[in-house]
Amino acid sequence: MEQRLLTTIIRENSIKYGSRVAIFYQKNDKSWTPITWTALWKSIENTAKALLACGIKPGDGVAIMSRNMPEWTIADYALQLVRAVSVPIFSSTSVAQSKYMLNETETVLIFVGEQEQYDIAKQLVTDVPSLVKLIAFDEVVKFDEGIPSMYFSAFIESGKEGDFDARLVSLEAEAEKEDLCTILYTSGTSGEPKGVMLSVANFLYCLHIHDLRLTVSDKDVSLCFLPLSHIFERGWTFNVLSTGMTNYYLRNPKEVVDVVKVVKPTIMCSVPRFFEKTYEGVNATIAKSSALKQKMFKWAIETGGKRLDYIWNNKAVPFGLSATYAIADKLVLSKGRAALGGNFRFMVCGGASLSIDIIHFFEQVGIHIKVGYGLTETTASVTCLLDDDINTNSVGKVMPKLEVKIGENNEIMVKGGTVFMGYYKKPQLTAEVFKDGYFCTGDAGRLDEKGYLYLTDRIKDIIKTSSGKYIAPQKIESLLTGDKYIEQITIIGSERKYVTALVVPAAAGFDHLMSEMGIADKPKEEQVKLKAVIAFYQQRIDALQKDLSPYEQVKKIVLLPAEFTIQTGELTPSLKIKRRVVAEQFKAEIESMYSGD
Repeated sequence: MEQRLLTTIIRENSIKYGSRVAIFYQKNDKSWTPITWTALWKSIENTAKALLACGIKPGDGVAIMSRNMPEWTIADYALQLVRAVSVPIFSSTSVAQSKYMLNETETVLIFVGEQEQYDIAKQLVTDVPSLVKLIAFDEVVKFDEGIPSMYFSAFIESGKEGDFDARLVSLEAEAEKEDLCTILYTSGTSGEPKGVMLSVANFLYCLHIHDLRLTVSDKDVSLCFLPLSHIFERGWTFNVLSTGMTNYYLRNPKEVVDVVKVVKPTIMCSVPRFFEKTYEGVNATIAKSSALKQKMFKWAIETGGKRLDYIWNNKAVPFGLSATYAIADKLVLSKGRAALGGNFRFMVCGGASLSIDIIHFFEQVGIHIKVGYGLTETTASVTCLLDDDINTNSVGKVMPKLEVKIGENNEIMVKGGTVFMGYYKKPQLTAEVFKDGYFCTGDAGRLDEKGYLYLTDRIKDIIKTSSGKYIAPQKIESLLTGDKYIEQITIIGSERKYVTALVVPAAAGFDHLMSEMGIADKPKEEQVKLKAVIAFYQQRIDALQKDLSPYEQVKKIVLLPAEFTIQTGELTPSLKIKRRVVAEQFKAEIESMYSGD
Protein backbone atom coordinates (compact mmCIF):
# COMPACT_ATOMS: atom_id res chain seq x y z
CA MET A 1 0.00 0.00 0.00
CA GLU A 2 1.45 3.36 -1.05
CA GLN A 3 2.16 5.89 1.69
CA ARG A 4 -0.26 8.55 0.55
CA LEU A 5 -3.06 10.58 2.14
CA LEU A 6 -6.62 10.66 0.84
CA THR A 7 -6.09 14.26 -0.23
CA THR A 8 -2.86 13.35 -2.03
CA ILE A 9 -4.73 10.81 -4.13
CA ILE A 10 -7.34 13.38 -5.18
CA ARG A 11 -4.70 15.96 -6.08
CA GLU A 12 -2.88 13.37 -8.20
CA ASN A 13 -6.15 12.46 -9.90
CA SER A 14 -6.81 16.13 -10.67
CA ILE A 15 -3.49 16.24 -12.51
CA LYS A 16 -4.05 12.89 -14.21
CA TYR A 17 -7.61 13.52 -15.39
CA GLY A 18 -7.70 17.33 -15.67
CA SER A 19 -10.74 18.40 -17.67
CA ARG A 20 -12.46 15.03 -17.38
CA VAL A 21 -15.66 15.08 -15.30
CA ALA A 22 -15.26 13.88 -11.72
CA ILE A 23 -18.70 14.76 -10.35
CA PHE A 24 -22.20 15.47 -11.56
CA TYR A 25 -24.83 17.15 -9.42
CA GLN A 26 -28.39 18.31 -9.99
CA LYS A 27 -29.45 21.94 -10.15
CA ASN A 28 -32.88 22.97 -8.87
CA ASP A 29 -34.34 22.27 -12.32
CA LYS A 30 -33.02 18.67 -12.05
CA SER A 31 -30.50 19.13 -14.86
CA TRP A 32 -27.12 17.47 -14.31
CA THR A 33 -24.12 19.79 -13.99
CA PRO A 34 -20.52 18.56 -14.27
CA ILE A 35 -17.48 19.39 -12.15
CA THR A 36 -14.10 18.53 -13.66
CA TRP A 37 -11.22 17.02 -11.73
CA THR A 38 -9.31 20.30 -12.01
CA ALA A 39 -12.26 22.29 -10.66
CA LEU A 40 -12.88 19.76 -7.89
CA TRP A 41 -9.34 20.04 -6.53
CA LYS A 42 -9.38 23.83 -6.83
CA SER A 43 -12.60 23.95 -4.77
CA ILE A 44 -11.05 21.70 -2.12
CA GLU A 45 -7.98 23.94 -1.89
CA ASN A 46 -10.03 27.14 -1.74
CA THR A 47 -12.27 25.67 0.96
CA ALA A 48 -9.19 24.70 2.96
CA LYS A 49 -7.89 28.27 2.70
CA ALA A 50 -11.28 29.60 3.84
CA LEU A 51 -11.13 27.27 6.85
CA LEU A 52 -7.71 28.70 7.73
CA ALA A 53 -9.03 32.23 7.27
CA CYS A 54 -11.82 31.34 9.68
CA GLY A 55 -9.26 30.30 12.28
CA ILE A 56 -9.73 26.52 12.04
CA LYS A 57 -6.77 24.70 13.60
CA PRO A 58 -5.59 21.06 13.50
CA GLY A 59 -7.83 18.97 15.72
CA ASP A 60 -10.79 21.38 15.63
CA GLY A 61 -14.20 19.76 15.21
CA VAL A 62 -16.23 20.89 12.20
CA ALA A 63 -19.68 19.44 11.60
CA ILE A 64 -21.32 18.65 8.25
CA MET A 65 -25.11 18.37 8.28
CA SER A 66 -26.47 18.05 4.77
CA ARG A 67 -28.04 15.83 2.21
CA ASN A 68 -25.72 14.62 -0.54
CA MET A 69 -24.08 17.46 -2.46
CA PRO A 70 -20.60 17.93 -3.98
CA GLU A 71 -19.96 20.55 -1.28
CA TRP A 72 -20.21 17.75 1.32
CA THR A 73 -17.23 15.94 -0.18
CA ILE A 74 -15.35 19.16 -0.95
CA ALA A 75 -15.63 20.21 2.70
CA ASP A 76 -14.64 16.70 3.80
CA TYR A 77 -11.36 16.73 1.87
CA ALA A 78 -10.68 20.37 2.76
CA LEU A 79 -10.93 19.54 6.47
CA GLN A 80 -8.34 16.83 5.94
CA LEU A 81 -6.04 19.35 4.24
CA VAL A 82 -6.06 21.57 7.34
CA ARG A 83 -5.97 18.51 9.66
CA ALA A 84 -9.31 19.36 11.26
CA VAL A 85 -11.81 16.68 12.33
CA SER A 86 -15.12 16.26 10.50
CA VAL A 87 -18.25 15.48 12.52
CA PRO A 88 -20.92 14.23 10.09
CA ILE A 89 -24.52 14.54 11.29
CA PHE A 90 -27.53 13.00 9.54
CA SER A 91 -29.57 15.68 7.80
CA SER A 92 -32.68 14.74 9.80
CA THR A 93 -31.02 14.48 13.23
CA SER A 94 -33.00 16.19 16.00
CA VAL A 95 -31.91 19.37 17.76
CA ALA A 96 -31.38 17.49 21.04
CA GLN A 97 -29.08 14.88 19.51
CA SER A 98 -27.18 17.45 17.42
CA LYS A 99 -26.59 19.48 20.56
CA TYR A 100 -25.06 16.47 22.33
CA MET A 101 -22.72 15.70 19.43
CA LEU A 102 -21.57 19.26 18.84
CA ASN A 103 -20.97 19.92 22.52
CA GLU A 104 -19.01 16.72 23.03
CA THR A 105 -16.78 17.44 20.01
CA GLU A 106 -16.63 21.17 20.80
CA THR A 107 -17.56 21.90 17.21
CA VAL A 108 -16.37 25.29 16.00
CA LEU A 109 -18.09 25.48 12.63
CA ILE A 110 -21.01 23.70 10.99
CA PHE A 111 -21.70 23.24 7.29
CA VAL A 112 -25.41 22.84 6.55
CA GLY A 113 -27.08 21.89 3.29
CA GLU A 114 -30.56 23.29 3.02
CA GLN A 115 -33.16 25.22 5.01
CA GLU A 116 -34.14 22.21 7.11
CA GLN A 117 -30.60 21.74 8.38
CA TYR A 118 -30.06 25.47 8.85
CA ASP A 119 -33.20 25.70 10.98
CA ILE A 120 -31.84 22.95 13.22
CA ALA A 121 -28.33 24.41 13.38
CA LYS A 122 -29.47 27.94 14.24
CA GLN A 123 -31.06 26.58 17.43
CA LEU A 124 -27.67 25.26 18.50
CA VAL A 125 -25.78 28.55 18.47
CA THR A 126 -26.73 29.52 22.02
CA ASP A 127 -26.44 25.96 23.38
CA VAL A 128 -23.06 25.08 21.87
CA PRO A 129 -20.54 27.62 23.25
CA SER A 130 -17.78 26.59 20.84
CA LEU A 131 -19.91 27.11 17.70
CA VAL A 132 -19.01 30.37 15.96
CA LYS A 133 -20.42 30.15 12.42
CA LEU A 134 -22.93 28.42 10.13
CA ILE A 135 -22.07 27.87 6.46
CA ALA A 136 -24.94 27.01 4.07
CA PHE A 137 -24.28 25.06 0.88
CA ASP A 138 -27.57 25.98 -0.79
CA GLU A 139 -27.91 29.69 -1.56
CA VAL A 140 -31.71 29.65 -1.32
CA VAL A 141 -31.41 29.18 2.45
CA LYS A 142 -32.89 32.16 4.32
CA PHE A 143 -30.70 33.37 7.17
CA ASP A 144 -31.94 34.64 10.53
CA GLU A 145 -30.72 37.98 11.84
CA GLY A 146 -28.30 37.63 14.70
CA ILE A 147 -27.13 34.14 13.63
CA PRO A 148 -23.53 34.17 12.30
CA SER A 149 -24.24 32.72 8.85
CA MET A 150 -22.55 32.68 5.45
CA TYR A 151 -23.14 31.00 2.09
CA PHE A 152 -20.55 28.45 0.99
CA SER A 153 -19.69 30.45 -2.14
CA ALA A 154 -18.93 33.54 -0.06
CA PHE A 155 -17.03 31.40 2.44
CA ILE A 156 -14.72 30.12 -0.31
CA GLU A 157 -14.11 33.68 -1.51
CA SER A 158 -13.02 34.67 2.01
CA GLY A 159 -10.09 32.28 1.72
CA LYS A 160 -8.77 34.06 -1.34
CA GLU A 161 -8.17 37.27 0.59
CA GLY A 162 -5.12 35.93 2.41
CA ASP A 163 -1.96 34.06 1.45
CA PHE A 164 -2.44 30.55 2.82
CA ASP A 165 -0.47 28.53 0.25
CA ALA A 166 2.60 28.20 2.48
CA ARG A 167 0.45 27.21 5.46
CA LEU A 168 -1.25 24.46 3.45
CA VAL A 169 2.13 23.10 2.36
CA SER A 170 3.29 23.11 5.97
CA LEU A 171 0.15 21.36 7.20
CA GLU A 172 0.49 18.66 4.56
CA ALA A 173 4.12 18.07 5.55
CA GLU A 174 3.02 17.66 9.18
CA ALA A 175 0.08 15.38 8.35
CA GLU A 176 0.24 11.73 9.31
CA LYS A 177 -1.90 8.78 8.32
CA GLU A 178 -2.65 8.25 12.01
CA ASP A 179 -4.34 11.66 12.27
CA LEU A 180 -7.92 11.58 13.50
CA CYS A 181 -9.98 12.14 10.35
CA THR A 182 -13.59 11.98 11.51
CA ILE A 183 -15.94 11.26 14.42
CA LEU A 184 -19.04 9.36 13.32
CA TYR A 185 -21.84 9.00 15.84
CA THR A 186 -23.75 5.77 16.30
CA SER A 187 -26.40 4.82 18.84
CA GLY A 188 -25.33 3.08 22.02
CA THR A 189 -27.35 0.48 23.93
CA SER A 190 -28.07 3.09 26.59
CA GLY A 191 -29.21 5.51 23.94
CA GLU A 192 -26.31 7.91 24.43
CA PRO A 193 -24.58 8.39 21.04
CA LYS A 194 -21.05 7.07 20.68
CA GLY A 195 -18.48 8.96 18.63
CA VAL A 196 -16.53 6.45 16.53
CA MET A 197 -13.04 7.82 15.83
CA LEU A 198 -11.64 6.91 12.41
CA SER A 199 -8.18 7.88 11.25
CA VAL A 200 -6.94 8.68 7.76
CA ALA A 201 -5.11 5.34 7.96
CA ASN A 202 -8.41 3.53 8.56
CA PHE A 203 -9.81 4.90 5.31
CA LEU A 204 -6.58 4.24 3.38
CA TYR A 205 -6.59 0.63 4.54
CA CYS A 206 -10.24 0.39 3.55
CA LEU A 207 -9.34 1.55 0.03
CA HIS A 208 -6.54 -1.00 -0.09
CA ILE A 209 -8.63 -4.05 0.82
CA HIS A 210 -11.40 -2.99 -1.56
CA ASP A 211 -8.85 -2.67 -4.33
CA LEU A 212 -7.86 -6.28 -3.64
CA ARG A 213 -11.47 -7.52 -3.59
CA LEU A 214 -13.41 -5.46 -6.16
CA THR A 215 -12.82 -5.15 -9.89
CA VAL A 216 -13.35 -1.46 -10.69
CA SER A 217 -11.76 1.14 -12.95
CA ASP A 218 -11.85 4.83 -13.77
CA LYS A 219 -14.38 4.03 -16.48
CA ASP A 220 -17.00 3.11 -13.88
CA VAL A 221 -19.90 5.39 -12.95
CA SER A 222 -21.41 5.43 -9.46
CA LEU A 223 -24.51 7.03 -7.97
CA CYS A 224 -24.15 8.55 -4.49
CA PHE A 225 -27.60 8.44 -2.89
CA LEU A 226 -27.17 6.95 0.59
CA PRO A 227 -26.37 9.58 3.27
CA LEU A 228 -22.73 10.67 3.21
CA SER A 229 -23.03 11.00 6.98
CA HIS A 230 -23.14 7.18 7.09
CA ILE A 231 -19.89 5.21 6.90
CA PHE A 232 -21.14 3.07 4.01
CA GLU A 233 -21.62 5.84 1.44
CA ARG A 234 -18.77 7.91 2.87
CA GLY A 235 -16.24 5.10 2.53
CA TRP A 236 -17.62 4.15 -0.87
CA THR A 237 -17.27 7.75 -2.11
CA PHE A 238 -13.61 7.81 -1.04
CA ASN A 239 -13.18 4.61 -3.03
CA VAL A 240 -15.01 5.98 -6.08
CA LEU A 241 -13.02 9.21 -6.28
CA SER A 242 -9.69 7.61 -5.38
CA THR A 243 -10.16 5.16 -8.26
CA GLY A 244 -10.98 7.96 -10.70
CA MET A 245 -14.61 6.98 -11.29
CA THR A 246 -17.35 9.47 -12.08
CA ASN A 247 -19.70 10.11 -9.16
CA TYR A 248 -23.29 11.39 -9.43
CA TYR A 249 -24.63 13.11 -6.30
CA LEU A 250 -28.35 12.65 -5.65
CA ARG A 251 -29.74 15.08 -3.12
CA ASN A 252 -33.12 13.39 -2.66
CA PRO A 253 -32.69 9.62 -2.11
CA LYS A 254 -36.42 9.04 -2.71
CA GLU A 255 -35.78 9.71 -6.40
CA VAL A 256 -33.17 6.96 -6.77
CA VAL A 257 -35.34 4.47 -8.67
CA ASP A 258 -36.07 7.08 -11.35
CA VAL A 259 -32.59 8.58 -11.39
CA VAL A 260 -30.74 5.30 -12.07
CA LYS A 261 -32.55 5.13 -15.41
CA VAL A 262 -31.02 8.48 -16.39
CA VAL A 263 -27.56 8.20 -14.79
CA LYS A 264 -27.07 4.56 -15.85
CA PRO A 265 -24.44 3.74 -13.18
CA THR A 266 -22.21 0.70 -13.58
CA ILE A 267 -21.77 0.18 -9.83
CA MET A 268 -23.05 1.70 -6.61
CA CYS A 269 -23.60 0.85 -2.97
CA SER A 270 -27.11 0.39 -1.68
CA VAL A 271 -29.23 -1.00 1.15
CA PRO A 272 -31.86 -3.79 1.17
CA ARG A 273 -34.73 -1.31 0.98
CA PHE A 274 -33.70 -0.26 -2.54
CA PHE A 275 -33.83 -3.85 -3.78
CA GLU A 276 -37.03 -4.56 -1.85
CA LYS A 277 -38.80 -1.54 -3.37
CA THR A 278 -37.62 -2.43 -6.86
CA TYR A 279 -38.69 -6.05 -6.41
CA GLU A 280 -42.10 -4.97 -5.07
CA GLY A 281 -42.52 -2.54 -7.95
CA VAL A 282 -41.74 -5.14 -10.60
CA ASN A 283 -44.13 -7.66 -9.10
CA ALA A 284 -46.88 -5.05 -8.81
CA THR A 285 -46.43 -4.08 -12.48
CA ILE A 286 -46.44 -7.69 -13.64
CA ALA A 287 -49.58 -8.42 -11.59
CA LYS A 288 -51.42 -5.69 -13.51
CA SER A 289 -50.21 -6.84 -16.94
CA SER A 290 -51.93 -9.21 -19.36
CA ALA A 291 -51.90 -12.97 -18.87
CA LEU A 292 -49.49 -13.34 -21.80
CA LYS A 293 -46.99 -10.88 -20.35
CA GLN A 294 -47.21 -12.57 -16.96
CA LYS A 295 -46.52 -15.92 -18.59
CA MET A 296 -43.56 -14.49 -20.56
CA PHE A 297 -42.09 -12.95 -17.43
CA LYS A 298 -42.40 -16.18 -15.45
CA TRP A 299 -40.78 -18.13 -18.30
CA ALA A 300 -37.88 -15.69 -18.59
CA ILE A 301 -37.19 -15.69 -14.84
CA GLU A 302 -37.33 -19.49 -14.72
CA THR A 303 -34.95 -19.67 -17.68
CA GLY A 304 -32.55 -17.33 -15.90
CA GLY A 305 -32.82 -19.53 -12.80
CA LYS A 306 -32.00 -22.71 -14.73
CA ARG A 307 -28.92 -21.04 -16.20
CA LEU A 308 -27.81 -19.89 -12.76
CA ASP A 309 -28.12 -23.45 -11.42
CA TYR A 310 -25.33 -24.50 -13.77
CA ILE A 311 -23.22 -21.48 -12.88
CA TRP A 312 -23.70 -22.05 -9.13
CA ASN A 313 -22.51 -25.64 -9.52
CA ASN A 314 -19.54 -24.64 -11.70
CA LYS A 315 -20.93 -26.51 -14.71
CA ALA A 316 -21.02 -25.45 -18.35
CA VAL A 317 -24.40 -24.12 -19.46
CA PRO A 318 -25.84 -26.44 -22.18
CA PHE A 319 -26.03 -24.94 -25.68
CA GLY A 320 -29.81 -25.27 -25.86
CA LEU A 321 -30.31 -23.48 -22.53
CA SER A 322 -27.87 -20.75 -23.59
CA ALA A 323 -29.87 -20.17 -26.75
CA THR A 324 -33.15 -20.10 -24.83
CA TYR A 325 -31.65 -17.71 -22.30
CA ALA A 326 -30.49 -15.40 -25.09
CA ILE A 327 -34.09 -15.16 -26.30
CA ALA A 328 -35.42 -14.65 -22.76
CA ASP A 329 -32.82 -11.99 -22.16
CA LYS A 330 -33.63 -10.08 -25.33
CA LEU A 331 -37.40 -10.21 -24.87
CA VAL A 332 -37.72 -9.75 -21.10
CA LEU A 333 -34.64 -9.71 -18.87
CA SER A 334 -32.81 -6.90 -20.68
CA LYS A 335 -35.89 -4.72 -20.15
CA GLY A 336 -35.67 -5.47 -16.44
CA ARG A 337 -32.06 -4.29 -16.38
CA ALA A 338 -33.04 -1.23 -18.41
CA ALA A 339 -35.39 -0.25 -15.58
CA LEU A 340 -32.21 0.25 -13.52
CA GLY A 341 -30.27 1.96 -16.28
CA GLY A 342 -29.06 -1.16 -18.04
CA ASN A 343 -25.34 -0.73 -17.25
CA PHE A 344 -24.89 -2.28 -13.80
CA ARG A 345 -21.93 -4.63 -13.46
CA PHE A 346 -22.65 -5.15 -9.79
CA MET A 347 -24.21 -3.46 -6.77
CA VAL A 348 -22.87 -3.59 -3.23
CA CYS A 349 -25.52 -4.17 -0.56
CA GLY A 350 -25.01 -3.65 3.17
CA GLY A 351 -26.67 -2.21 6.24
CA ALA A 352 -29.08 -5.11 6.89
CA SER A 353 -29.85 -8.59 5.60
CA LEU A 354 -31.39 -9.14 2.18
CA SER A 355 -33.69 -12.03 1.34
CA ILE A 356 -32.04 -14.78 -0.70
CA ASP A 357 -35.17 -14.81 -2.88
CA ILE A 358 -34.64 -11.17 -3.81
CA ILE A 359 -30.94 -11.81 -4.46
CA HIS A 360 -31.87 -14.69 -6.77
CA PHE A 361 -34.41 -12.53 -8.58
CA PHE A 362 -31.82 -9.86 -9.42
CA GLU A 363 -29.26 -12.50 -10.41
CA GLN A 364 -31.82 -14.07 -12.74
CA VAL A 365 -32.42 -10.68 -14.32
CA GLY A 366 -28.66 -10.30 -14.73
CA ILE A 367 -27.66 -7.90 -11.93
CA HIS A 368 -25.05 -9.17 -9.49
CA ILE A 369 -25.48 -8.13 -5.86
CA LYS A 370 -22.43 -8.16 -3.62
CA VAL A 371 -23.82 -8.57 -0.13
CA GLY A 372 -21.45 -7.49 2.64
CA TYR A 373 -21.21 -6.96 6.38
CA GLY A 374 -19.55 -4.21 8.34
CA LEU A 375 -19.86 -1.59 11.04
CA THR A 376 -18.92 2.03 11.55
CA GLU A 377 -16.21 0.78 13.91
CA THR A 378 -14.63 -1.25 11.09
CA THR A 379 -14.79 1.52 8.46
CA ALA A 380 -17.65 -0.44 6.89
CA SER A 381 -16.65 -3.66 5.10
CA VAL A 382 -15.63 -6.73 7.04
CA THR A 383 -16.92 -9.19 4.45
CA CYS A 384 -18.11 -9.07 0.85
CA LEU A 385 -19.21 -11.62 -1.73
CA LEU A 386 -16.85 -12.50 -4.56
CA ASP A 387 -17.75 -11.99 -8.22
CA ASP A 388 -19.01 -15.55 -8.65
CA ASP A 389 -20.78 -15.85 -5.28
CA ILE A 390 -24.51 -16.12 -5.87
CA ASN A 391 -26.25 -18.96 -4.11
CA THR A 392 -25.28 -18.32 -0.51
CA ASN A 393 -26.93 -17.15 2.67
CA SER A 394 -23.64 -15.79 3.94
CA VAL A 395 -22.76 -12.10 4.14
CA GLY A 396 -19.64 -12.74 2.12
CA LYS A 397 -16.03 -13.76 2.52
CA VAL A 398 -13.77 -11.99 4.98
CA MET A 399 -12.03 -9.05 3.28
CA PRO A 400 -8.34 -9.46 2.41
CA LYS A 401 -5.87 -8.64 5.21
CA LEU A 402 -8.56 -8.57 7.92
CA GLU A 403 -8.72 -11.13 10.70
CA VAL A 404 -12.09 -12.39 11.88
CA LYS A 405 -12.69 -14.97 14.57
CA ILE A 406 -15.66 -16.20 16.58
CA GLY A 407 -15.44 -15.58 20.34
CA GLU A 408 -17.61 -16.34 23.34
CA ASN A 409 -21.35 -16.55 22.68
CA ASN A 410 -20.43 -16.86 18.99
CA GLU A 411 -19.52 -13.17 18.91
CA ILE A 412 -17.87 -11.92 15.73
CA MET A 413 -14.47 -10.34 16.47
CA VAL A 414 -12.43 -8.28 13.99
CA LYS A 415 -8.78 -7.21 13.83
CA GLY A 416 -7.08 -5.17 11.11
CA GLY A 417 -6.25 -1.77 9.69
CA THR A 418 -9.87 -0.69 9.33
CA VAL A 419 -10.72 -1.12 13.03
CA PHE A 420 -11.43 2.23 14.66
CA MET A 421 -9.29 4.20 17.12
CA GLY A 422 -11.89 4.12 19.89
CA TYR A 423 -14.99 5.95 21.10
CA TYR A 424 -14.49 9.68 21.52
CA LYS A 425 -14.06 10.67 25.19
CA LYS A 426 -15.25 7.21 26.27
CA PRO A 427 -12.12 5.23 27.20
CA GLN A 428 -13.97 2.79 29.43
CA LEU A 429 -16.50 1.95 26.74
CA THR A 430 -13.64 1.56 24.26
CA ALA A 431 -11.87 -0.89 26.57
CA GLU A 432 -15.05 -2.92 26.93
CA VAL A 433 -15.31 -3.65 23.19
CA PHE A 434 -11.71 -4.79 22.69
CA LYS A 435 -10.33 -8.19 23.67
CA ASP A 436 -6.86 -9.44 22.81
CA GLY A 437 -6.55 -6.79 20.12
CA TYR A 438 -9.87 -7.74 18.48
CA PHE A 439 -12.92 -5.52 18.26
CA CYS A 440 -15.99 -7.31 19.64
CA THR A 441 -18.83 -6.46 17.27
CA GLY A 442 -21.77 -7.47 19.43
CA ASP A 443 -23.05 -9.60 16.55
CA ALA A 444 -23.14 -13.39 16.64
CA GLY A 445 -22.16 -15.55 13.70
CA ARG A 446 -20.16 -18.44 12.36
CA LEU A 447 -17.34 -18.84 9.85
CA ASP A 448 -17.15 -21.74 7.44
CA GLU A 449 -13.95 -23.42 6.31
CA LYS A 450 -13.69 -21.14 3.26
CA GLY A 451 -13.84 -17.91 5.28
CA TYR A 452 -17.48 -17.04 4.61
CA LEU A 453 -19.33 -15.36 7.47
CA TYR A 454 -22.90 -16.19 8.45
CA LEU A 455 -24.81 -13.91 10.80
CA THR A 456 -26.87 -15.88 13.30
CA ASP A 457 -28.08 -13.33 15.84
CA ARG A 458 -27.51 -9.91 17.34
CA ILE A 459 -25.99 -9.98 20.78
CA LYS A 460 -26.54 -6.30 21.21
CA ASP A 461 -30.03 -4.86 21.14
CA ILE A 462 -29.28 -2.16 18.63
CA ILE A 463 -31.90 -2.21 15.90
CA LYS A 464 -30.90 -1.65 12.29
CA THR A 465 -33.70 -0.67 9.90
CA SER A 466 -33.82 -1.86 6.28
CA SER A 467 -32.34 1.50 5.24
CA GLY A 468 -29.32 0.89 7.47
CA LYS A 469 -30.17 3.34 10.27
CA TYR A 470 -29.14 2.30 13.79
CA ILE A 471 -31.64 2.73 16.62
CA ALA A 472 -31.28 2.15 20.36
CA PRO A 473 -34.66 0.67 21.42
CA GLN A 474 -33.97 1.07 25.15
CA LYS A 475 -33.69 4.83 24.79
CA ILE A 476 -37.07 5.06 23.06
CA GLU A 477 -38.68 2.60 25.44
CA SER A 478 -37.41 4.48 28.49
CA LEU A 479 -38.72 7.73 27.07
CA LEU A 480 -42.20 6.40 26.32
CA THR A 481 -42.75 4.32 29.45
CA GLY A 482 -42.47 7.53 31.45
CA ASP A 483 -46.01 8.30 30.32
CA LYS A 484 -48.77 7.56 32.82
CA TYR A 485 -50.80 5.71 30.20
CA ILE A 486 -48.00 3.29 29.23
CA GLU A 487 -46.91 0.32 31.35
CA GLN A 488 -44.64 -1.55 28.93
CA ILE A 489 -43.48 -1.03 25.38
CA THR A 490 -41.38 -2.99 22.92
CA ILE A 491 -39.83 -1.24 19.95
CA ILE A 492 -39.92 -3.09 16.62
CA GLY A 493 -37.91 -2.14 13.56
CA SER A 494 -35.05 -4.55 12.87
CA GLU A 495 -34.69 -4.78 9.07
CA ARG A 496 -38.04 -3.00 8.71
CA LYS A 497 -38.93 0.17 6.80
CA TYR A 498 -39.80 2.13 9.92
CA VAL A 499 -40.17 1.82 13.70
CA THR A 500 -43.33 0.49 15.33
CA ALA A 501 -44.21 -0.60 18.86
CA LEU A 502 -46.18 -3.07 20.91
CA VAL A 503 -47.71 -1.11 23.79
CA VAL A 504 -49.14 -2.42 27.06
CA PRO A 505 -51.38 0.27 28.63
CA ALA A 506 -50.90 1.21 32.30
CA ALA A 507 -53.90 -0.16 34.21
CA ALA A 508 -54.90 2.93 36.22
CA GLY A 509 -54.47 5.41 33.39
CA PHE A 510 -56.16 3.13 30.90
CA ASP A 511 -59.19 2.48 33.13
CA HIS A 512 -59.62 6.23 33.68
CA LEU A 513 -59.37 6.84 29.94
CA MET A 514 -61.99 4.18 29.22
CA SER A 515 -64.37 5.84 31.68
CA GLU A 516 -63.84 9.24 30.06
CA MET A 517 -64.53 7.73 26.64
CA GLY A 518 -67.65 5.99 27.93
CA ILE A 519 -66.51 2.52 26.98
CA ALA A 520 -65.52 1.13 30.38
CA ASP A 521 -68.05 -1.69 30.06
CA LYS A 522 -66.38 -3.22 27.00
CA PRO A 523 -63.87 -6.11 27.33
CA LYS A 524 -60.24 -4.95 27.28
CA GLU A 525 -59.55 -7.08 24.20
CA GLU A 526 -62.07 -4.88 22.34
CA GLN A 527 -61.01 -1.59 23.92
CA VAL A 528 -57.39 -1.84 22.75
CA LYS A 529 -58.53 -2.31 19.14
CA LEU A 530 -60.79 0.75 18.96
CA LYS A 531 -59.52 3.42 16.55
CA ALA A 532 -60.18 6.24 19.02
CA VAL A 533 -58.12 4.52 21.72
CA ILE A 534 -55.23 3.75 19.36
CA ALA A 535 -55.29 7.35 18.09
CA PHE A 536 -55.11 8.66 21.66
CA TYR A 537 -52.02 6.59 22.41
CA GLN A 538 -50.36 7.49 19.10
CA GLN A 539 -50.86 11.19 19.87
CA ARG A 540 -49.30 10.71 23.32
CA ILE A 541 -46.33 8.93 21.78
CA ASP A 542 -45.93 11.56 19.03
CA ALA A 543 -45.72 14.29 21.66
CA LEU A 544 -43.19 12.37 23.75
CA GLN A 545 -40.87 11.54 20.85
CA LYS A 546 -40.71 15.00 19.25
CA ASP A 547 -36.97 15.32 20.03
CA LEU A 548 -36.12 12.01 18.42
CA SER A 549 -34.82 11.90 14.86
CA PRO A 550 -37.53 10.98 12.31
CA TYR A 551 -36.08 7.53 11.64
CA GLU A 552 -36.26 6.74 15.39
CA GLN A 553 -39.88 7.77 15.84
CA VAL A 554 -42.63 5.20 16.31
CA LYS A 555 -44.92 5.36 13.26
CA LYS A 556 -47.54 2.76 14.23
CA ILE A 557 -48.59 0.92 17.37
CA VAL A 558 -50.56 -2.10 18.50
CA LEU A 559 -52.09 -2.00 21.99
CA LEU A 560 -51.96 -5.29 23.91
CA PRO A 561 -54.58 -6.30 26.49
CA ALA A 562 -52.18 -8.16 28.82
CA GLU A 563 -48.75 -7.39 30.33
CA PHE A 564 -45.50 -9.09 29.42
CA THR A 565 -44.56 -11.43 32.28
CA ILE A 566 -41.91 -13.93 33.31
CA GLN A 567 -44.58 -16.62 33.43
CA THR A 568 -45.70 -16.08 29.84
CA GLY A 569 -42.08 -16.01 28.70
CA GLU A 570 -41.74 -12.41 27.45
CA LEU A 571 -39.56 -11.26 30.38
CA THR A 572 -36.29 -12.57 31.82
CA PRO A 573 -35.96 -13.12 35.59
CA SER A 574 -34.39 -9.66 35.75
CA LEU A 575 -37.50 -8.28 33.98
CA LYS A 576 -35.76 -7.55 30.69
CA ILE A 577 -37.81 -8.03 27.53
CA LYS A 578 -36.98 -11.11 25.49
CA ARG A 579 -37.20 -9.46 22.10
CA ARG A 580 -37.03 -12.63 20.04
CA VAL A 581 -39.81 -14.24 22.10
CA VAL A 582 -42.01 -11.17 21.81
CA ALA A 583 -41.37 -10.99 18.06
CA GLU A 584 -42.47 -14.60 17.66
CA GLN A 585 -45.47 -14.52 20.00
CA PHE A 586 -46.85 -11.33 18.48
CA LYS A 587 -45.85 -11.98 14.89
CA ALA A 588 -49.35 -11.35 13.54
CA GLU A 589 -49.71 -8.05 15.39
CA ILE A 590 -46.30 -6.91 14.15
CA GLU A 591 -47.01 -7.85 10.55
CA SER A 592 -50.30 -5.93 10.71
CA MET A 593 -48.32 -2.71 11.29
CA TYR A 594 -46.34 -3.23 8.06
CA SER A 595 -48.99 -4.70 5.81
CA GLY A 596 -50.14 -2.64 2.88
CA ASP A 597 -46.90 -0.61 2.63
